[in-house]
Amino acid sequence: MYCASPNVIDRPPTSERPDPSLVLPFVISERRARAIAREWLTTRGFFREPRLKAASVEEIRSVYLPAYLVSAAAHTTFSAEIGEDYQETVHYTDTDAKGNTVHRTRTVTRTEWRELKGTHASYIESLVSASRGLPNHELESVEPFDFRKARRFAPELVSGWTVEEPSLTLASCKQTAHDEILRSMSGTLESFMPGDSHRELSHSTTLHNESCALSLAPVWVLAARFDRERAAVRLVLNGQSGTVYGVAPYSKWRIAAAIVCGVLVLLVTYLLATGGAR
Repeated sequence: MYCASPNVIDRPPTSERPDPSLVLPFVISERRARAIAREWLTTRGFFREPRLKAASVEEIRSVYLPAYLVSAAAHTTFSAEIGEDYQETVHYTDTDAKGNTVHRTRTVTRTEWRELKGTHASYIESLVSASRGLPNHELESVEPFDFRKARRFAPELVSGWTVEEPSLTLASCKQTAHDEILRSMSGTLESFMPGDSHRELSHSTTLHNESCALSLAPVWVLAARFDRERAAVRLVLNGQSGTVYGVAPYSKWRIAAAIVCGVLVLLVTYLLATGGAR
């Protein structure tokens, strides 16, 4: 999946394969990465494959992953209906246990709706994988990376490490970043809305002063195997924070056993209830 050579190869930059601008140094050692992976494998929950606890890490690689850091000022116009709740006392008639008509009151919550339009300005960054071997959803799953510790790229910073070349174009990565930014604005505006509730939220975002820097993000890629007849479980680990992403397989037998037990409990409960009613 990755080039096995740990050497830095000089090549002329192109518009689609520029030189890296930033390097995020590794913090997590190989020994620590193995320990974190072992902890992850043993804490997946009852319905996951139990043999994961005894899985062996067959392969571990440190990789400086190419990823574009896309930064931009986002200007958003939005409109929505904002709901303000208020309490109201309602009078009504009812019938008591003796059949008499009685007058009662209760408190109900009502909502007053009003239109709201406005603008929202923010500065947004999105880190997007430029690798076909490690797709963006895996990188997203182990973010964030601390760019306060980033250093300007110099070959000596990555000498002795595996450095992957970008295999995705700058244009496709920028499009992915734009899609992420626009999706994130929905969540940002949801939390930004005043009032007790809102509805009919619509918005439009434009990006300004956009910059795009090719960065090298530190990741550990591990393969753990619990069954020779099945594919290894792939783990991706953030080389700064130790955050892990992986897909642990489910245990079909445990799920089936839980379903059978649930059906038996319902059946016994039903039999006891019907038997007691006779």
